[in-house]
Amino acid sequence: MPVPSPYALLLSNVMVREASVSVLDSSTSYWDYGPPNADTVVVAVHGFRGEHHGLDPVVAHLSGIRVISPDLPGFGESEPLRDLTHDIAGYTAWLRAFIEALGLHAPVILGHSFGSIVVSAAVAGGVEASKVILVNPIAAPALSGPNGFLSRLTLLYYRAGRALPPKLGGALLSNWLIVRFMSLLLAQSPDRDLRRWVHDQHHTYFSRYATRDSVVEGFEASISADVSQFAPSITAPTLLIGADRDPITTVDAQRRLVELFPDARLEIIPAVGHLIHYEKPREAASAIVEFLGDGAVAVSEAAA
Repeated sequence: MPVPSPYALLLSNVMVREASVSVLDSSTSYWDYGPPNADTVVVAVHGFRGEHHGLDPVVAHLSGIRVISPDLPGFGESEPLRDLTHDIAGYTAWLRAFIEALGLHAPVILGHSFGSIVVSAAVAGGVEASKVILVNPIAAPALSGPNGFLSRLTLLYYRAGRALPPKLGGALLSNWLIVRFMSLLLAQSPDRDLRRWVHDQHHTYFSRYATRDSVVEGFEASISADVSQFAPSITAPTLLIGADRDPITTVDAQRRLVELFPDARLEIIPAVGHLIHYEKPREAASAIVEFLGDGAVAVSEAAA
Protein backbone atom coordinates (compact mmCIF):
# COMPACT_ATOMS: atom_id res chain seq x y z
CA MET A 1 0.00 0.00 0.00
CA PRO A 2 1.32 3.48 -0.86
CA VAL A 3 2.24 5.62 2.12
CA PRO A 4 -0.05 8.70 2.29
CA SER A 5 1.68 11.97 1.50
CA PRO A 6 1.78 14.49 4.35
CA TYR A 7 1.30 17.16 1.68
CA ALA A 8 -1.67 15.55 -0.10
CA LEU A 9 -4.26 17.99 1.25
CA LEU A 10 -2.29 21.05 0.17
CA LEU A 11 -1.55 19.56 -3.24
CA SER A 12 -5.21 18.72 -3.80
CA ASN A 13 -5.96 22.44 -3.68
CA VAL A 14 -3.56 23.20 -6.55
CA MET A 15 -4.90 23.24 -10.11
CA VAL A 16 -2.91 20.86 -12.31
CA ARG A 17 -2.94 20.19 -16.03
CA GLU A 18 -1.05 17.21 -17.45
CA ALA A 19 0.31 17.41 -21.00
CA SER A 20 3.13 16.37 -23.28
CA VAL A 21 5.08 18.12 -26.00
CA SER A 22 7.51 17.04 -28.69
CA VAL A 23 11.02 18.21 -27.80
CA LEU A 24 13.97 17.32 -30.04
CA ASP A 25 11.87 14.59 -31.66
CA SER A 26 10.96 12.87 -28.40
CA SER A 27 7.98 13.31 -26.10
CA THR A 28 8.37 15.23 -22.86
CA SER A 29 5.60 14.88 -20.28
CA TYR A 30 4.99 17.80 -17.97
CA TRP A 31 2.61 18.97 -15.27
CA ASP A 32 1.36 22.56 -15.25
CA TYR A 33 0.38 23.69 -11.74
CA GLY A 34 -1.37 26.77 -10.44
CA PRO A 35 -3.27 29.55 -12.19
CA PRO A 36 -2.55 29.52 -15.95
CA ASN A 37 -2.62 33.33 -16.04
CA ALA A 38 -0.24 33.85 -13.12
CA ASP A 39 2.25 36.68 -13.45
CA THR A 40 5.14 34.42 -12.43
CA VAL A 41 5.95 31.20 -14.30
CA VAL A 42 8.50 28.78 -12.88
CA VAL A 43 9.99 25.91 -14.88
CA ALA A 44 11.12 23.29 -12.36
CA VAL A 45 13.78 20.65 -13.13
CA HIS A 46 13.97 17.66 -10.79
CA GLY A 47 17.02 15.67 -9.67
CA PHE A 48 18.70 12.51 -10.93
CA ARG A 49 16.53 9.38 -11.08
CA GLY A 50 13.61 11.39 -9.80
CA GLU A 51 10.66 12.79 -11.68
CA HIS A 52 8.19 15.64 -11.31
CA HIS A 53 6.54 14.06 -8.25
CA GLY A 54 9.61 14.89 -6.19
CA LEU A 55 8.93 18.61 -6.40
CA ASP A 56 5.21 18.29 -5.64
CA PRO A 57 5.64 19.15 -1.93
CA VAL A 58 7.25 22.49 -2.82
CA VAL A 59 4.60 23.16 -5.48
CA ALA A 60 1.90 22.39 -2.92
CA HIS A 61 3.16 25.25 -0.74
CA LEU A 62 3.25 27.84 -3.55
CA SER A 63 0.05 29.82 -4.02
CA GLY A 64 -0.58 32.17 -6.93
CA ILE A 65 2.44 31.01 -8.92
CA ARG A 66 2.38 28.85 -12.05
CA VAL A 67 4.87 25.97 -11.97
CA ILE A 68 5.65 23.85 -15.02
CA SER A 69 7.32 20.63 -13.94
CA PRO A 70 8.53 18.21 -16.65
CA ASP A 71 9.98 14.75 -16.31
CA LEU A 72 13.57 14.83 -17.55
CA PRO A 73 14.20 12.90 -20.78
CA GLY A 74 14.42 9.19 -20.04
CA PHE A 75 12.74 9.45 -16.63
CA GLY A 76 9.16 9.15 -15.47
CA GLU A 77 6.78 9.55 -18.39
CA SER A 78 9.23 11.32 -20.73
CA GLU A 79 10.91 9.52 -23.61
CA PRO A 80 14.70 9.43 -23.78
CA LEU A 81 16.55 11.75 -26.13
CA ARG A 82 16.71 10.24 -29.60
CA ASP A 83 19.74 11.83 -31.24
CA LEU A 84 21.60 13.25 -28.25
CA THR A 85 23.45 11.71 -25.33
CA HIS A 86 21.98 12.17 -21.87
CA ASP A 87 24.88 14.37 -20.83
CA ILE A 88 25.01 18.00 -19.72
CA ALA A 89 25.01 19.23 -23.32
CA GLY A 90 22.05 17.00 -24.17
CA TYR A 91 19.99 18.04 -21.16
CA THR A 92 20.85 21.69 -21.80
CA ALA A 93 19.66 21.44 -25.40
CA TRP A 94 16.50 19.73 -24.18
CA LEU A 95 15.71 22.42 -21.59
CA ARG A 96 16.17 25.19 -24.13
CA ALA A 97 13.93 23.39 -26.64
CA PHE A 98 11.32 22.59 -23.96
CA ILE A 99 10.99 26.24 -22.94
CA GLU A 100 10.78 27.30 -26.58
CA ALA A 101 8.18 24.60 -27.36
CA LEU A 102 5.91 26.01 -24.64
CA GLY A 103 6.37 29.56 -25.92
CA LEU A 104 7.75 30.82 -22.61
CA HIS A 105 9.87 33.96 -22.50
CA ALA A 106 12.49 34.23 -19.76
CA PRO A 107 10.66 32.23 -17.09
CA VAL A 108 12.00 31.69 -13.62
CA ILE A 109 13.98 28.44 -13.80
CA LEU A 110 14.37 26.19 -10.76
CA GLY A 111 16.57 23.13 -10.41
CA HIS A 112 16.95 20.65 -7.57
CA SER A 113 20.18 18.67 -7.02
CA PHE A 114 21.21 17.34 -10.46
CA GLY A 115 18.61 19.71 -11.85
CA SER A 116 20.69 22.56 -10.42
CA ILE A 117 23.53 21.54 -12.76
CA VAL A 118 21.24 21.26 -15.78
CA VAL A 119 19.65 24.65 -15.07
CA SER A 120 23.00 26.35 -14.42
CA ALA A 121 24.54 24.96 -17.60
CA ALA A 122 21.50 26.00 -19.64
CA VAL A 123 21.33 29.57 -18.30
CA ALA A 124 25.10 30.01 -18.57
CA GLY A 125 24.76 28.77 -22.16
CA GLY A 126 22.24 31.43 -23.09
CA VAL A 127 18.82 30.13 -22.04
CA GLU A 128 16.96 33.22 -20.85
CA ALA A 129 15.74 33.25 -17.28
CA SER A 130 14.30 36.18 -15.36
CA LYS A 131 15.50 34.57 -12.14
CA VAL A 132 17.20 31.31 -11.15
CA ILE A 133 16.48 29.15 -8.09
CA LEU A 134 18.77 26.27 -7.15
CA VAL A 135 17.65 23.91 -4.36
CA ASN A 136 20.32 21.67 -2.81
CA PRO A 137 22.77 22.93 -5.46
CA ILE A 138 25.69 20.69 -6.37
CA ALA A 139 28.41 23.11 -5.39
CA ALA A 140 31.62 21.13 -5.96
CA PRO A 141 33.02 18.37 -8.21
CA ALA A 142 31.63 14.96 -7.27
CA LEU A 143 34.86 13.09 -8.00
CA SER A 144 36.97 15.11 -5.59
CA GLY A 145 36.60 15.89 -1.91
CA PRO A 146 35.10 13.64 0.79
CA ASN A 147 32.54 12.02 -1.54
CA GLY A 148 34.97 11.25 -4.35
CA PHE A 149 35.44 7.57 -3.44
CA LEU A 150 31.70 6.97 -3.09
CA SER A 151 31.05 8.68 -6.44
CA ARG A 152 33.60 6.44 -8.17
CA LEU A 153 32.14 3.36 -6.51
CA THR A 154 28.65 4.37 -7.60
CA LEU A 155 29.90 4.91 -11.16
CA LEU A 156 31.20 1.32 -11.19
CA TYR A 157 27.78 0.17 -9.98
CA TYR A 158 26.00 1.95 -12.83
CA ARG A 159 28.43 0.75 -15.47
CA ALA A 160 28.12 -2.83 -14.18
CA GLY A 161 24.34 -2.49 -14.47
CA ARG A 162 24.73 -1.48 -18.11
CA ALA A 163 27.33 -4.16 -18.93
CA LEU A 164 25.44 -7.13 -17.50
CA PRO A 165 22.79 -9.02 -19.52
CA PRO A 166 19.52 -7.04 -19.61
CA LYS A 167 17.66 -9.00 -16.92
CA LEU A 168 20.58 -9.03 -14.48
CA GLY A 169 21.57 -5.44 -15.22
CA GLY A 170 18.03 -4.18 -14.75
CA ALA A 171 17.71 -6.07 -11.47
CA LEU A 172 20.96 -4.56 -10.21
CA LEU A 173 20.05 -0.99 -11.12
CA SER A 174 16.60 -1.30 -9.51
CA ASN A 175 17.70 -3.39 -6.53
CA TRP A 176 15.52 -2.73 -3.46
CA LEU A 177 18.46 -2.72 -1.05
CA ILE A 178 20.43 -0.22 -3.15
CA VAL A 179 17.45 2.12 -3.31
CA ARG A 180 16.88 1.80 0.44
CA PHE A 181 20.56 2.47 1.20
CA MET A 182 20.42 5.65 -0.87
CA SER A 183 17.21 6.72 0.84
CA LEU A 184 18.59 6.05 4.32
CA LEU A 185 21.72 8.04 3.47
CA LEU A 186 19.75 11.09 2.37
CA ALA A 187 16.77 11.18 4.75
CA GLN A 188 17.47 13.36 7.79
CA SER A 189 14.07 14.05 9.34
CA PRO A 190 13.46 12.78 12.90
CA ASP A 191 9.77 12.34 11.97
CA ARG A 192 9.31 8.58 11.50
CA ASP A 193 6.13 8.96 9.43
CA LEU A 194 7.80 11.46 7.12
CA ARG A 195 10.86 9.23 6.69
CA ARG A 196 8.57 6.30 5.89
CA TRP A 197 6.89 8.38 3.19
CA VAL A 198 10.26 9.50 1.79
CA HIS A 199 11.43 5.90 1.51
CA ASP A 200 8.17 4.97 -0.21
CA GLN A 201 8.64 7.81 -2.70
CA HIS A 202 12.12 6.59 -3.58
CA HIS A 203 10.98 3.00 -4.00
CA THR A 204 8.01 4.11 -6.11
CA TYR A 205 9.78 6.52 -8.46
CA PHE A 206 13.54 5.93 -8.31
CA SER A 207 13.52 3.18 -10.94
CA ARG A 208 11.14 4.74 -13.45
CA TYR A 209 13.78 5.30 -16.11
CA ALA A 210 13.41 4.46 -19.80
CA THR A 211 16.56 2.48 -20.57
CA ARG A 212 19.76 1.40 -18.89
CA ASP A 213 21.74 3.64 -21.23
CA SER A 214 19.70 6.71 -20.29
CA VAL A 215 20.10 6.17 -16.53
CA VAL A 216 23.83 5.41 -16.73
CA GLU A 217 24.44 8.38 -19.02
CA GLY A 218 22.43 10.49 -16.58
CA PHE A 219 24.61 9.45 -13.66
CA GLU A 220 27.78 10.08 -15.65
CA ALA A 221 26.41 13.54 -16.41
CA SER A 222 25.62 14.14 -12.72
CA ILE A 223 29.25 13.60 -11.68
CA SER A 224 30.83 15.27 -14.71
CA ALA A 225 29.97 18.85 -13.75
CA ASP A 226 28.83 21.06 -10.90
CA VAL A 227 27.22 24.47 -10.52
CA SER A 228 30.51 26.24 -9.75
CA GLN A 229 31.62 25.76 -13.37
CA PHE A 230 28.71 27.82 -14.65
CA ALA A 231 28.03 30.30 -11.84
CA PRO A 232 30.24 33.17 -13.08
CA SER A 233 28.30 33.26 -16.37
CA ILE A 234 24.84 33.45 -14.79
CA THR A 235 23.83 37.11 -14.59
CA ALA A 236 20.17 36.58 -13.66
CA PRO A 237 19.34 37.11 -9.96
CA THR A 238 19.85 33.73 -8.30
CA LEU A 239 18.64 32.15 -5.08
CA LEU A 240 20.52 29.20 -3.62
CA ILE A 241 18.54 27.16 -1.09
CA GLY A 242 20.99 24.97 0.77
CA ALA A 243 20.90 22.68 3.79
CA ASP A 244 23.08 22.51 6.86
CA ARG A 245 23.27 18.69 6.84
CA ASP A 246 23.61 17.98 3.13
CA PRO A 247 25.91 14.93 2.77
CA ILE A 248 26.57 15.80 -0.88
CA THR A 249 27.42 19.50 -0.59
CA THR A 250 28.86 21.03 2.59
CA VAL A 251 27.81 24.42 3.93
CA ASP A 252 31.33 25.74 3.27
CA ALA A 253 31.06 24.64 -0.37
CA GLN A 254 27.69 26.37 -0.68
CA ARG A 255 29.12 29.58 0.78
CA ARG A 256 32.01 29.47 -1.68
CA LEU A 257 29.57 28.82 -4.50
CA VAL A 258 27.35 31.84 -3.86
CA GLU A 259 30.38 34.13 -4.15
CA LEU A 260 30.95 32.95 -7.74
CA PHE A 261 27.64 34.36 -8.99
CA PRO A 262 27.42 38.00 -10.10
CA ASP A 263 24.06 38.37 -8.31
CA ALA A 264 23.11 35.63 -5.85
CA ARG A 265 22.09 34.99 -2.29
CA LEU A 266 22.18 31.87 -0.16
CA GLU A 267 19.52 30.64 2.25
CA ILE A 268 20.59 27.77 4.50
CA ILE A 269 17.70 25.73 5.90
CA PRO A 270 18.59 24.10 9.22
CA ALA A 271 18.04 20.51 10.33
CA VAL A 272 17.76 19.03 6.83
CA GLY A 273 20.01 17.32 4.31
CA HIS A 274 19.74 16.75 0.56
CA LEU A 275 15.96 16.30 0.61
CA ILE A 276 14.75 19.84 1.21
CA HIS A 277 11.96 19.23 -1.31
CA TYR A 278 10.61 16.34 0.80
CA GLU A 279 11.50 17.34 4.36
CA LYS A 280 11.36 21.17 4.38
CA PRO A 281 9.15 22.19 1.42
CA ARG A 282 7.36 24.93 3.34
CA GLU A 283 10.65 26.57 4.27
CA ALA A 284 11.81 26.31 0.65
CA ALA A 285 8.53 27.80 -0.59
CA SER A 286 8.85 30.66 1.88
CA ALA A 287 12.33 31.51 0.57
CA ILE A 288 11.08 31.26 -3.03
CA VAL A 289 8.09 33.55 -2.45
CA GLU A 290 10.28 36.15 -0.75
CA PHE A 291 12.86 35.97 -3.56
CA LEU A 292 10.26 36.24 -6.33
CA GLY A 293 8.26 38.97 -4.62
CA ASP A 294 5.11 37.23 -5.79
CA GLY A 295 2.67 34.59 -4.66
CA ALA A 296 2.18 33.34 -1.13
CA VAL A 297 3.00 30.32 1.00
CA ALA A 298 -0.03 28.03 1.13
CA VAL A 299 -1.20 26.74 4.49
CA SER A 300 -3.48 23.74 4.88
CA GLU A 301 -6.71 24.10 6.83
CA ALA A 302 -5.37 21.56 9.31
CA ALA A 303 -2.32 23.73 9.99
CA ALA A 304 -4.21 27.03 9.99
